[in-house]
Amino acid sequence: MSALAQSVRAGFESRFAAQPASLWSAPGRVNLIGEHTDYNDGFVFPFAIDRRTVVAMALRPDRLLRVASSFAEETVELSLDDLTPENLAGWSAYPLGVAWALGQFGADLAVVAGFDVFIDSDVPIGAGLSSSAAIESAVAVALNDLWQLGLDRRVLARVGQLAENRAVGAPTGIMDQSASLLGQADAAVFLDCRSLDAEVIPLGFAPADLELLIIDTRVSHAHSTGGYASRRASCELGARMVGVASLRDLTVNDLPRAAELLDDETLRRVRHVITENQRVLDTVRTLREQGPTAIGALLDASHVSMRDDFEISVPELDLAVETARGAGAIGARMTGGGFGGAAIALTPRSLIPRVTAEVTAAFAARGFTAPDLFVVHAADGASRAE
Repeated sequence: MSALAQSVRAGFESRFAAQPASLWSAPGRVNLIGEHTDYNDGFVFPFAIDRRTVVAMALRPDRLLRVASSFAEETVELSLDDLTPENLAGWSAYPLGVAWALGQFGADLAVVAGFDVFIDSDVPIGAGLSSSAAIESAVAVALNDLWQLGLDRRVLARVGQLAENRAVGAPTGIMDQSASLLGQADAAVFLDCRSLDAEVIPLGFAPADLELLIIDTRVSHAHSTGGYASRRASCELGARMVGVASLRDLTVNDLPRAAELLDDETLRRVRHVITENQRVLDTVRTLREQGPTAIGALLDASHVSMRDDFEISVPELDLAVETARGAGAIGARMTGGGFGGAAIALTPRSLIPRVTAEVTAAFAARGFTAPDLFVVHAADGASRAE
């Protein structure tokens, strides 16, 4: 991360003609399995990745908030006195939304100091690797330190989720922020999104000579647009029609009854969430009992469910998954919110060049934009960088 840290420090000094108090960083995440289950109070199994967002920050002697980044020319300025979700827009809603959300979790925004912050990242934007949660989590740990709030990581995850829901307008669950804040090297976070209980589970990829290959289709998506929100609305409708508080309260044994009560589309949405919750539980159990080489079929089944029942895949994602499996990956699925973004392929290390070459060729043959393929490793969560 040293080059990124140097870039952030230089960016801060250039924009603000001052030195930052320190640097903080937070990782993106990949969700191994458990998609669209988080806002249904279900189970997810993500891990933090070795792609990070770094922020340089310093407090100010006044109440001004100034936000700048490597990916935007403008510096956004706002007074703490005007910090409301309604006054936030564009990319700056992510960091400024965190500052506002901290006020909902105990920070006294009437007395805290303003700040300058500069942001840079090597988490791909729009790829389903949660570049947004990486920004939110890095800013959250920075302000938690500088404002001396003393909030724990689980609370900071809720802060990030509230910022994304209210300031950005994306109806996401708490998975992304939890992974970014709670992640550990060579492990994934088994998270119960109802109780927020989290358990770190060793993955064992390295001893098994497995790598997780990211296939970024470069089909950009945006969570605050209609597809994601409509899926969440379908889930909430299904829960109401079956008579439960959330889909977490249903199991695969409830599907016959649900089929009697729901229209076809709502049933398929509900069926994805119910079966995906079970697949998360089965993946954790299989890792513990048999190791990572035995989870491929669960990854494959997850993709089929998202493609057919939840209908959030796109042709590029389907091609990536099918080609990777054909080239030797032991399991593959789309990851993230859908409608673009990335697929993941759990692949024997020796076959990474073959899978990469065959996926690239398949995209070219179909006339798709060339994908970006790279390996990620499970990494530690957000922290002070220096």
